[in-house]
Amino acid sequence: MKETRFFFVPDAASQTELPPDEAMHAMRVLRLKGGDELFLMDGEGTFYRAEVTIAATHHCYYQIKEAMPQQPQWKGHLHLAIAPTKMLERIEWMTEKATEIGIDEISFFTCQFSERRVMKTTRLEKIAISAVKQSHKAWKPVLHELVSFRRFLETPVEGRKYIAHCYDTIPRTNLFDELRKPSENPDATVLIGPEGDFSIEEVEAAIAAGYTSVDLGQSRMRTETAGLAAVMMMQLSQQ
Repeated sequence: MKETRFFFVPDAASQTELPPDEAMHAMRVLRLKGGDELFLMDGEGTFYRAEVTIAATHHCYYQIKEAMPQQPQWKGHLHLAIAPTKMLERIEWMTEKATEIGIDEISFFTCQFSERRVMKTTRLEKIAISAVKQSHKAWKPVLHELVSFRRFLETPVEGRKYIAHCYDTIPRTNLFDELRKPSENPDATVLIGPEGDFSIEEVEAAIAAGYTSVDLGQSRMRTETAGLAAVMMMQLSQQ
């Protein structure tokens, strides 16, 4: 069976042409021509069956034949907030895998022990789009620019809120156990610190802001691994 190939087109219903990067792939790699069928995704919950109307060297125009609204694959809004790693490729890997598993929103912040304090999401957006197409996700996760931890804590979030850390002196419960407790609101936000962990003051500030202190199990994980583990726990708790 031939694999269905998707093209990412924001506002696909109101457009008639593939974005330049998508058009290049359609024309040069797949060699689509007039009359060929293609599938579009807008990243906001709808797939579209379309037909190529004009295929040129650098342009690919289409006509939508059918809109196919999708149903969410999980119940709540899942939000991962994480301090980016010193080696950016690690957070790029995590963003790709988290998108494939399923996440609604990813935020980035700097902490007292952060080794990376500058980061743009331009490349991460491209990685997330590629992962959305690969995994046939109807929604693209929202990616936020880097802010301070204090500023993030001042941002209102809905649902259950958790901060994962490694301090034995601060009481913790297991994240997965917490996520599986009955709740009227299935939304969840999990905070993951940098390579050096959060400072004790940051953990205390998060708890004061309504976040529950948790661990991710017995193993000590790298930041990007901890982020992915949190995403998987959020997903499994929704099943």
